[in-house]
Amino acid sequence: MNPKPTESHNNLTITLKCFYGFEEVLKEELEELGYQNVTTGNRAVLLKGTWKDVYFLNLYSRCAISVLVEITRFTFRNEKDLYDASLSVNWSKLFHESNTFVVRGAIQTKKVRNTHYPFLLVKDGIVDHFRENNKERPSIDTKHPKIVIDLYLNDKEGVISINTSGLPLFQRGYRTSTGIAPINEVVAASLIRLSGWDRKQAFYDPFCGSGTLLIEAALLATGVPSNIERTHYAFKNLANFNADIWEELYQGAPRIIRSLPCKIGGSDISDEMVLKARRNLRGFSFGRFIEINSQDFQEVTTNDSIEFILTNPPYDERMELTDETLYQRLGTWMKHTQQGVPIWIISSNADGWNAIGLKPSKKFEVFNGDLKCSFRRYDTYDSLTSAR
Repeated sequence: MNPKPTESHNNLTITLKCFYGFEEVLKEELEELGYQNVTTGNRAVLLKGTWKDVYFLNLYSRCAISVLVEITRFTFRNEKDLYDASLSVNWSKLFHESNTFVVRGAIQTKKVRNTHYPFLLVKDGIVDHFRENNKERPSIDTKHPKIVIDLYLNDKEGVISINTSGLPLFQRGYRTSTGIAPINEVVAASLIRLSGWDRKQAFYDPFCGSGTLLIEAALLATGVPSNIERTHYAFKNLANFNADIWEELYQGAPRIIRSLPCKIGGSDISDEMVLKARRNLRGFSFGRFIEINSQDFQEVTTNDSIEFILTNPPYDERMELTDETLYQRLGTWMKHTQQGVPIWIISSNADGWNAIGLKPSKKFEVFNGDLKCSFRRYDTYDSLTSAR
């Protein structure tokens, strides 16, 4: 656990965005980091803090997609309110006109002509502010902007924020090799926390792919920030960026690990995926402690000292068997070789769930990116029948 930074004047409204189904998970993470009065919203968690907190949360939050700082909140009656709110912001104090920017966000109202128009109005307000202050107008860059403005608009109010992360925080910077359908890093971290893994049980992923679940489990267990390898953050482009505060936080973060507090390992039937996972682990000091083998999951038995399983079975291009066959084999393996081991599975495969032949003890609806999934726990014992 790493305590939140201590600093007075918690006057910023900070919003951390997350995927659907993980709001409470993110709140729990922030409370563990030492934050109080954390509230949940729709795919978001809110708190009060400082710019030092903004830097800290970008580095330490494993379950957030982005960290937003509210710039202005206003009553929304018509499109003029939107433009006026944007124009009233002193944008030249936030970023230099030489920086490129883009406006993105979520529109949840029918009061506007189309869903793209509100973003244009905010853009116009920003450009006109610079022009009115005799400055060059900043340019738009939709692909690689230095500054990202976030707009949220509903029938009653609007909120304009600065996205201090820029690119989504699931772009950790540690993955050099990926598979065809890798699990999102933020989703992986959120699933591990949602599962209730105690960071002491021997953790295993029998479909490890490029190793994302194993890496996120090791990062959580050791306290190393998930974003320790990431170098790009949009807050570095803001006019008020304090490099000294950031360097103090970044250099003070744990990164050298001499042992793991628990056993973490995995396997995959694909030699290529095992090689990719090992490549991804090379960038971490704990990588040498994580054992990954090339083998079919059915070769993994209780003799392997497994105490906890969390996995994302392959689908689409990685499927070497039909859905029903793979999941039938998975269910049989769970019943006969993993008794007493909690097994968590994320999948979007409805036919696969039916083919497992076991009743889950817990079930959550979550998203892996835009893909709607179910996250289920299975507890298998000798006395458990396969009746659904």
